[in-house]
Amino acid sequence: MIDSFPTIEILDKNKLFKFIEGFKNDEIQSCVELGNKVMVIFRTHFLRKHTIPQLSGQISKDIRDGYTGGAVDMYIPYNEDNTKIYCYDVNSLYPYVMKEFDMPVGKPTLFYGDIRKVDPNTFGFFYCKIIAPDNLEHPIIQTHVKTESGMRTIAPLGTWTDMVFSAEMDNAIKYGYKFEILWGYKFKPKNIFKEYVETHYELRLTYLKSNPLNYIAKLLMNSLYGRFGMIDQFPEILIFDSKKSFNEFAKVFSEDILNTIDLGDKLLVKYISEDAKRSTMLYGNLETHNVSIAIAAAITAYARIHMSQFKNNLDYKLYYSDTDSAYFDKPLAKDMVSNTILGKMKLENVLTKAIFLAPKTYCLLTEDDKLIYKVKGFSHDIELTMDDFESLLFKESVLKKLQTKWNKHISEGHIKVIDQLYTLKVTENKRKLIYDNNNKLITTVPYVINKDKEIINK
Repeated sequence: MIDSFPTIEILDKNKLFKFIEGFKNDEIQSCVELGNKVMVIFRTHFLRKHTIPQLSGQISKDIRDGYTGGAVDMYIPYNEDNTKIYCYDVNSLYPYVMKEFDMPVGKPTLFYGDIRKVDPNTFGFFYCKIIAPDNLEHPIIQTHVKTESGMRTIAPLGTWTDMVFSAEMDNAIKYGYKFEILWGYKFKPKNIFKEYVETHYELRLTYLKSNPLNYIAKLLMNSLYGRFGMIDQFPEILIFDSKKSFNEFAKVFSEDILNTIDLGDKLLVKYISEDAKRSTMLYGNLETHNVSIAIAAAITAYARIHMSQFKNNLDYKLYYSDTDSAYFDKPLAKDMVSNTILGKMKLENVLTKAIFLAPKTYCLLTEDDKLIYKVKGFSHDIELTMDDFESLLFKESVLKKLQTKWNKHISEGHIKVIDQLYTLKVTENKRKLIYDNNNKLITTVPYVINKDKEIINK
């Protein structure tokens, strides 16, 4: 089903600012409410009629298959003694690309064959045969691969087929990628978020960071894009009596599982049923949902394009990158840096020592001896040291820590606070780990996949 987003009224800045200021007296409750109302704010004050298509059914599924989100990779696990690492964050990455670039709007058109041979400026989402250059140290096109531990998003080398946003394809060609366009969806390009971002950034700069309105404006700038990518198929719930029966289910339906909740001796699973998917593909959604996966996919693709300029730059050694941050061996050029210009880099820290074990797992020591560490899924109440991280650089090393977890027991109607053993170790989720003769991790290399998206250099 394809329809247009409904609009409510035209922009009135004074009315908008007055509305936002009404939230400042209850900061916590206001942030929750604003997160829910961000789409209403956009539609009320900024959206022009018949611009954004509501997408569901097969087109939504096809574009969502190529929706991979932000790129997070560990390249070099640590810096040598007497060297420094410079940590930079992009100033409002998603708002920046929303402000600067055209989005896929209008009624999409399905096409077959290489449409760029007919219209070189075609804009949209292309299902392509992708050939990555075999010598690229930091690949920039991501894909989903199926592994024994479930679906994983990586940036590989090799040859495969996938749905790609046209702007990201054009950018990748500059780095040596080759594409054969097989079919896809053509959209009209239009800048639709410039006024929205500029208005909220103006509001944000009006107030100090300590003022709740500064944070509220930031929240409004960053929350909108995700609303377009929300899943419009309502999930179903199953309760399994054993892990074994769940594992049998997961072997077949792993891609459809949204979430699992441990109920003690049972397991609650939220998933998208085959009937729901089939109904949506055949008839579209019976309800109207203000979602358009094409918008969310384009925004995240533009963000990856922006970050790609830092990933294969021979002037810098890149240790680690997150969705909107990167860690280099030297300061960036002055024209790349600004604390106030959207899209420019901000220097967050200069590090005397850093250890990167995996995406979202690292330990940093700043010039003023401040220790910063992050471990995905690990409570920050548990103290970790640089020595802990350093010990994990050696093959098969593990670190076990007890942490307090709150377990929801829905069937019994209560929450248990329990001590849970957390095992920390290096993982090869995103890139292949390379060790020296002493079994110490020294670097990483990209995975290589085949046409079936199987990793062939494990």
